[in-house]
Amino acid sequence: MMELEQQQQQQHSSNNSSSESESESEEEEDEQDENLHLQSLEKALADNPSDYDSHLNYIKSLRKLGHINKLRQARESMSLLFPLTPTLWQQWTYDETSLLLISDSPNQDQQPRTEAYDAITNLYERALHDYLSVSLWCDYLNFVQQHDPLLLQLSPLGISKIRDLFERAVPAAGFHVTQGNQIWEAYIKFEQTILHSIHHTNTEEKDKQVQRIRSLFHRQLSVPLYGLSSTLLAYKSWEDEQGGIPKSSSNDLDEVPSHISSAYKKAMEMYNERAHYEEQISRNDTPEEKLQHFLTYIKFEQSLGDPARVQILYERAVTELPVSGDLWLGYTRYLDETLKVAKCVLDVYSRATRNCTWIGELWVHYLLSLERASASEEKLSTVFEQSLQCAFSSSEEYLDLFLTRIDGLRRRNFSAGSTALDYSVVRDIFQSATEYLSPYLKNTDGLLRLHAYWARLELNHGKDLVAVRGVWESLLKTSGSMLEAWKQYIAMEIEMGHIDEARRIYKRCYSKRFTGTGSEDICHSWVRFEREFGTLEDYDHAARKVTPRLEELQLFRLQQESKMGVASVAQKEDPVSKQTPQKRKLSARSTDEHPTSKKQKGTAHGQTRSFEKETSQKSTEVKVVGSDQPKPDKPETIKEQQTKPSAPREIYTDQCTVFLSNLSFQACSSIIYSFC
Repeated sequence: MMELEQQQQQQHSSNNSSSESESESEEEEDEQDENLHLQSLEKALADNPSDYDSHLNYIKSLRKLGHINKLRQARESMSLLFPLTPTLWQQWTYDETSLLLISDSPNQDQQPRTEAYDAITNLYERALHDYLSVSLWCDYLNFVQQHDPLLLQLSPLGISKIRDLFERAVPAAGFHVTQGNQIWEAYIKFEQTILHSIHHTNTEEKDKQVQRIRSLFHRQLSVPLYGLSSTLLAYKSWEDEQGGIPKSSSNDLDEVPSHISSAYKKAMEMYNERAHYEEQISRNDTPEEKLQHFLTYIKFEQSLGDPARVQILYERAVTELPVSGDLWLGYTRYLDETLKVAKCVLDVYSRATRNCTWIGELWVHYLLSLERASASEEKLSTVFEQSLQCAFSSSEEYLDLFLTRIDGLRRRNFSAGSTALDYSVVRDIFQSATEYLSPYLKNTDGLLRLHAYWARLELNHGKDLVAVRGVWESLLKTSGSMLEAWKQYIAMEIEMGHIDEARRIYKRCYSKRFTGTGSEDICHSWVRFEREFGTLEDYDHAARKVTPRLEELQLFRLQQESKMGVASVAQKEDPVSKQTPQKRKLSARSTDEHPTSKKQKGTAHGQTRSFEKETSQKSTEVKVVGSDQPKPDKPETIKEQQTKPSAPREIYTDQCTVFLSNLSFQACSSIIYSFC
């Protein structure tokens, strides 16, 4: 019996060891597969560092394998390129907090605890900069309460620090209609903890803390939030503990001070007004539908005129729809027009351009906002260079960026009281713009506008006439067929009083071919120019030059119009010629017209025989219906029939009938009479 038990134990032990070895083998295989997957992701990121999904999968794989240092580096790399979602930030802070807890062990030789704490708080600050997240704010507040060394000792500096953090959280997340109550509840709970830590003998400090908590309750009850009725009950219960308002199981406001009661009622009305909008944006709709719901909600909040509520609603919208250009444009426009707080506006522009890098309008407004805030030239240059690395949908967006940057440099260089910069910086921007945009904006108004602007600045501020003409000549090399470029070049020379130079330009361009009537226009323009600025000899010379040119152009126009006219006639006749000839029903009305005879070939005898044969066939095939008289054989009978009113005629059609078109009955009778 004992031996049997020993054998069973040995078998069981053997089975366990076998299953453990199999499990270890499977884990090793999984780890090998994961390492291979990791290598493929590293290669994909090396080939395309801007691949968002590859970054996500790479971080996921590193987190699974527990490669801490590589994981930190991967997260930092991704955060440089993209704003991270609240979920990614929460994973990051959770992992770092776990390492901080490990470092508290006396057996672990980790970095000092304070440095790790500071690093994690810095992570939370970065996380809150990307998107609004109430849960992330709550995590941050809990982390500080649990790990801040000064707060753990209840030092006044530590308490003041966490209160400042709560006061930041209230406007940032405490007005969130459906989740903001979490911030308020955490704030009140913290202050209640402080109240309990105060010694009962310190009545002055205790009364001060009670008033602080009461003020927090009053503030919360005046904000339209989800669960406001529960907050009222909690407030009444707390007041009952302090010996104030008697505790009640209902939401009766009779015992509540009148100013608190009225604020609570107003907050409930506001919440009820927003409940419908909150229900709409909480649906699992398509992004397009959700965007429309948010825009409707935002329009409602804007109509009430509370910037704080509008701003937090925009923050909620861009958190759920981070790549919606319409939302970011609307948000930044609202801040520019309403809030006008430089720090807040610049922060939103920075986030907007990180989320929607491909919208040139956001970058343009960002540069203008930096200029309004008197940002440094280094900051403006950095943002401008970042914008040029983005892929916009049209070359016009790049042009707008270049012009905006040049506008700022011009204002900074040449405005009264401004700190002058080297004009070569402006010239370099123009040069970069023309080199980059010329292949895409050839013969366009945009390229002309850029060169005209450049030439004007070279004339007024660069004081370099050679450079001015060089700008125009560079434009004519790429857009010489553009009439307006020549006209503006000439106009600038006339404005400077350089009549001879303007005349030389006319001589260069009057014989060029321009679109539309541009060739004629430049000829007439030269003649007008000589009439106003030239001598008689100059006028005669211009007239001699342009007259044959105008005649040549007129002849060319006439030829083109003639060709177009022939083509038009052909197009009109072509459908008729392609139609199948239709048989017309013979009418009884007499006519003097006769069908055109066909051209016959052969001798007169052959022509007569052919005519007789055809006439005999026609006379036998055309039959008059509606008369009781037999077919006439004599001319007199036919003449008598011609004098009578004609009866309706019908044509018998069968496979052996030959149809004659455009012949009246009288014509047929004449033919028959002649034949007879």
